[in-house]
Amino acid sequence: MRTITDLAGDGAPRGIFDELSKREVRRAALTAVAVPGYQVPFGSREMPVARGWGSGGLQVTLALVGPEDRLKVIDQGEDGGVNASNLRRLVVGHVGCEEETDTRQASLIQSRHRIPETPLRADQTLVLQVPVPELLRAVEHDVREQRRMHAEADYSRMWVGLYEDVVRNGVVTKTAGYPCMVNGRYLISPTPIPRFDVPKLDRTEHLTLFGAGREKRIYAVPPHTEVEPLVFEDIPFEVEHTPGAACRHCGCEESYLVEVPATDGSVTWVCSDTDFCTRNRERER
Repeated sequence: MRTITDLAGDGAPRGIFDELSKREVRRAALTAVAVPGYQVPFGSREMPVARGWGSGGLQVTLALVGPEDRLKVIDQGEDGGVNASNLRRLVVGHVGCEEETDTRQASLIQSRHRIPETPLRADQTLVLQVPVPELLRAVEHDVREQRRMHAEADYSRMWVGLYEDVVRNGVVTKTAGYPCMVNGRYLISPTPIPRFDVPKLDRTEHLTLFGAGREKRIYAVPPHTEVEPLVFEDIPFEVEHTPGAACRHCGCEESYLVEVPATDGSVTWVCSDTDFCTRNRERER
């Protein structure tokens, strides 16, 4: 006869992501690398975070990270944000890897809405959280038609949408998640990164993986892959820039800057990438 203790089990933690789930994510990631820009479906599992709050990026990270890795997690460039801190503690507690804030020392970087200012190397991997992977949803609501458009590389409606934006506003007003063509074949959403970060995806040394848990999709930009934003010949692609703006901490004018309201009602600027800003200040000393 089984006792209550036997029925309850030994109480040992089973982890938040089993090996079979990790293998499925790895297989999807390998397919995504083999076909750059193609959205590979996978069986998204329940995570200890709500869908839409980084569950896709978390699953990709858990499938790749090992005890020997150094993990950096950033939220819009900041290491100390609530989202970044919670996800970092979750992964480190599950895997036992080392925490890292220095971009240069990290082997795996998970990010929400930013690509680090420091160029990544071939031995580093970037994982980006994706809330909405399907850009065509803005111009076509039928899922079957979206698939046909991707299969036939028929992105004329997206071009029309950009043209209408230019006609109405004089410029392309889309900023975050600017549509990009990968390897001259698939149109992707680079996640809600600012346009400032889009050129950082082109012909990089590192692998970039995109995980969408709610939509159950993974796609990738492998190293040395061409990534081009959709632009018209007579309207050049421009990134965000405010003439005369500089970080109030390190004085940098070339990084991605965000506004910070001061107590007197004025506006100052700071680097979005806190690790980059800290190292700039240390270099000045």
